[in-house]
Amino acid sequence: MDVSRVATGRVVVALTFDAGSSNAGVASVLATLARYDVPATFFVTGQFARRYPADVRAISAAGYPVGNHSDSHPDFTQTTTAEIQRQLSAAEASISAATGHAAKPLFRFPYGARTAEDIHVVNDAGYVPFRWTVDTLGWKGTSGGQSVESVRARVLGAAQPGEIVLMHVGANPDDGSTLDAAALGSVIEGLRERGYSFITLRSLLP
Repeated sequence: MDVSRVATGRVVVALTFDAGSSNAGVASVLATLARYDVPATFFVTGQFARRYPADVRAISAAGYPVGNHSDSHPDFTQTTTAEIQRQLSAAEASISAATGHAAKPLFRFPYGARTAEDIHVVNDAGYVPFRWTVDTLGWKGTSGGQSVESVRARVLGAAQPGEIVLMHVGANPDDGSTLDAAALGSVIEGLRERGYSFITLRSLLP
């Protein structure tokens, strides 16, 4: 099982945020989600949880599910089964230590890279991998030709029932921009204008 869009006819969107390196946008993202009273799902690496435990704790304390995004963000297609299992367990331990809750069963492959065997290994470990319907490309930053407007346009242009939106909480390492955090309010407003409401990925699981 590997999910890239929620199978639903309901006019809903799942906002998701990956956290692996920088925490620069966490406070802004949490403030915006709270202001609009919108749920979201976060995927953090074990390294991020160890480096920024207060941020991961704040995400969880605000009621947002925190999923496993591996321990050190390797490409699983170039990784042995034993190492994948180690990545999963190390991240799970660090995330649960920070939040007091299991990350399982929520998982996202680093880079979205996976083979059928990788999916099998992750499923066997008790996780459901979630990909995405649209990547905002906000992580490319202003130096990569992106903007608040382009982030908003990508999300709204791909809007469909069950859309899973990939965003990031970190800053671009070259220009320091946090476009996803900056665009979040206008993304939410644009989706609501089109009649969409918001769900977490955990709400889809048994």
